[in-house]
Amino acid sequence: MATWLEKWTPEDADFWAAEGSKVAWKTLIVTTATLTLSFATWFMMSAIVVRMPGIGFKFSPNQLFWLAAMPGLAGGTLRILHTFMLPIVGTRYMVTVATLLKLIPCIGIGLAVMDPNTPYWVFLVLALTAGFGGGDFSSHMPSTSLFFPKRLQGTALGIQAGIGNFGVSLAQFLTPFIITLAMVGAPQTLNKIDPQTKQVVGSSQIWLQNAAFIYVPLLLIFAGLAWFVLRSVPIKASFREQLDIFKDKHTWFCTITYLMTFGGFSGLSAVFPLLISGLYGKFPNAPDPLVYAFYGPLIGSASRVIFGFVADKVGGAVLTHACGLAKIAIYIAMFALGLFTPESIDQFPMFVGCILALFFFTGVGNAGTFRQYPIIFGANPRQAAGVIGWTAAVAAYGPFIFSVSIGSVTSAWGNPLPFFYAITVFFAFATAINWWYYTRKGCERPS
Repeated sequence: MATWLEKWTPEDADFWAAEGSKVAWKTLIVTTATLTLSFATWFMMSAIVVRMPGIGFKFSPNQLFWLAAMPGLAGGTLRILHTFMLPIVGTRYMVTVATLLKLIPCIGIGLAVMDPNTPYWVFLVLALTAGFGGGDFSSHMPSTSLFFPKRLQGTALGIQAGIGNFGVSLAQFLTPFIITLAMVGAPQTLNKIDPQTKQVVGSSQIWLQNAAFIYVPLLLIFAGLAWFVLRSVPIKASFREQLDIFKDKHTWFCTITYLMTFGGFSGLSAVFPLLISGLYGKFPNAPDPLVYAFYGPLIGSASRVIFGFVADKVGGAVLTHACGLAKIAIYIAMFALGLFTPESIDQFPMFVGCILALFFFTGVGNAGTFRQYPIIFGANPRQAAGVIGWTAAVAAYGPFIFSVSIGSVTSAWGNPLPFFYAITVFFAFATAINWWYYTRKGCERPS
């Protein structure tokens, strides 16, 4: 069975109606399913680390933030590779191999959490391999942009990215449930510690390894589907040819705006459970981070899907602009209300509400940016695909930036407030760029 399609002209209405549409939507279904698993395995560490102290791992809060950060560091770096490999090896090979590679962190982390004596460095290495899941976005999304005509790219990319992002919620929603089931290996005793007295006030049995092992059979199934179903669009380019995207200033402007949208989404997704634990875990009747953590990525993913359709109607730039303004306003409100320096558990509902609003507008912005990029680089579909991959690669460092920065700032200052001041300023800068070049009347590249 041939890997490369002989012909692909999605802008040709006759070709699209006769055969293009069927192939494109079939490809979208398979690659979206594999991308969902990619995000789930990428973020499974953030759901696992909050349970590790309770089962006997003696890691400091800053060490736990570093474990949550490592997948982001690896994911961003691997996305750069994915960006340039797609035109070389094609969709079929990239998706199949990438899906199989995620077996390494899933099996490795599952085995490691079964032994509280596992060294910290082992978890650091395994957390890095979880970044295999983060890299996939920069081959899946450019692939989708090649399969669909421009008029449907906002919809197709919004569906894929939005449903793919559900993988974050999947990891954070599935983990609390799946670890209570006796599936593989011996159970661990999870101790509940009183934040005031530091005494054990309760215990239960969990199987934390399930949070990683659960993905193994799914990865095998979808790797098989990818190999037998997918084909590759015949748009090829060498590594050197693809470097031309960096000569265009708009590549860098798009990178900045996507750091605001997806960088904000991925970073906040990675640290949300640890933020809840660190800021509000010190109070009596402290909330369970995993009860709330999955709601944020869920809302952000859903709004990305919904507003993908909106972006095709109103344009992407206006949605990106709305995202920036809304996020700035929400952070200012959180500063004014003292939600990053709480004095009472009574502030927790407002904190969660503001974080969920951030996730919502981040999804809106993600839908907007990925509608923009194929328009901004509309003269060259290969370049548009490359920019989508590159911007996604840089924004994938969000979990690393958020986790390491918050951990370090909190250790030095006692709270994460300076970090959130800094990113609010950055969001204002990104919003200004989007308005000047892509949104205002008479702008350089309206999108």
